[in-house]
Amino acid sequence: MDALRRLPAPVTAARLASETDVSRRQLYRDIATLRAGGALIDGEAGVGYTLTEDPALPPQSFSRLEIEALVLAVGDLHQIGDADLEAAGRSALARIIATLPDGQSRQALHTVLRSFHAPSAAAPAVDTALLRRACWEELALDVRYRDLGGRVTEREIWPLGISYSEGRLKLLVWCCLRQDWRIFHASGIERASLNGRSFRPRRVSLLRDYATRQISAGQG
Repeated sequence: MDALRRLPAPVTAARLASETDVSRRQLYRDIATLRAGGALIDGEAGVGYTLTEDPALPPQSFSRLEIEALVLAVGDLHQIGDADLEAAGRSALARIIATLPDGQSRQALHTVLRSFHAPSAAAPAVDTALLRRACWEELALDVRYRDLGGRVTEREIWPLGISYSEGRLKLLVWCCLRQDWRIFHASGIERASLNGRSFRPRRVSLLRDYATRQISAGQG
């Protein structure tokens, strides 16, 4: 059950067997046993399995270190400078804590690990909620961008992912103007709007190609 919750769905039988250190034959028996016990598991051998959480099942359990890691990660969101993201993290953590057994919920309220960082730079002018939506829904954006050298261009971009590093919000994009990947500083995006075009389903393949190029560059 833990592996089904952790791994990207659908999870193949081979991956589950490896994660749980059992044979595939044993895994199939285990899946059947879990289903018989009320677990809602979709999929089949050769395709992969997806866990559909059932509120009638026992709550998830976490180790003390896992609880500390969750609280530490959510507490660190303040340095990103995205109030909506920080609020979402705190809300999610509160719901998780509410489902924990009493002993573990007390551990979550009295964690010992803390992280302190200087506040990040001012939030970018562009709406970060728009950037997130464009990434999630694979929607193209028309942007006005000022690079670090002060040069201003207007272009169509396909936002692929958002990263937070060195106190700066950065956007990995496929730039239709340059026909190449680019990393934009969100602070340099002076204007952004959806243009009605979609780049679905290119996101996964573009990210895979970008990762391959980065690996090749590192080995070169």
